Amino acid sequence: MRQFGLIGYPLGHSFSAKYFGEKFAKEGIDAVYRLYEIAPTWLQVSGCRFLAGGDECVPGHGGVIEQVRLLDGFNVTSPYKEAVIPYLDALDETARAVGAVNVVAREGNRWIGYNTDCIGFRADIQEFDNLPIRGVQALVLGTGGAAKAVAYALRMLDIPYTMVSRTPEVRRFGETMVINYEALRKEIMDEHRLIINCTPVGMGEHQNECPRIPYQWLSCRHFLYDCIYNPSETLFLQRGKEQGAHTRNGIGMLTHQADAAWRIWSKN
Repeated sequence: MRQFGLIGYPLGHSFSAKYFGEKFAKEGIDAVYRLYEIAPTWLQVSGCRFLAGGDECVPGHGGVIEQVRLLDGFNVTSPYKEAVIPYLDALDETARAVGAVNVVAREGNRWIGYNTDCIGFRADIQEFDNLPIRGVQALVLGTGGAAKAVAYALRMLDIPYTMVSRTPEVRRFGETMVINYEALRKEIMDEHRLIINCTPVGMGEHQNECPRIPYQWLSCRHFLYDCIYNPSETLFLQRGKEQGAHTRNGIGMLTHQADAAWRIWSKN
């Protein structure tokens, strides 16, 4: 039986185990998929080799990490999409270009990192009702692993974008301008009609919160996309809908990226 899973923290919101469990049962695939919740403290332990074996990593997580090492492949979610990279043997071209990993596959004795988030988002955003792909500009909320994948997909779709961060100073993120939430004036909101939440604000312990954009300047011309899929309608989407904006959550992105992940794992 092949074994797969998801690493991240927290994982109470995740639908991945349910999705893959149903997929394996429906298609008669001899495999299991489990969740491996690992608190961020393991990153702070000096000498932790994680996937390589040998040095022992994290008090309280050693057993879980040993289980992860035995998997045939696994997904990666927040907060590890960037942090996992140093522990891998190689990245595919897309993951290298994105700078974040959400799929890891065992290939012989090597661990290879991939990014299917960008595939999932690109496929799903094109199914967003009435979204004018050509001629729209986007605001990407966040600068983490999910935001990097979304930004990569937007470049592939030739959609200009600006990234938004809580960091007070305006700066560059590679070739991209990053502004802070306080800089979101009415003219910027009018120009950027596609707004994508790539932060964890809206789920888990932050479920009753929303990104600090000026919702009063949204209208029926705006399109709000939330990479979060649980809850199905975040406060971000609710507040956008109240202003007449079109809204879409991340369940389609999850499905598309999971299917792409399975294609990778199936090759091995």
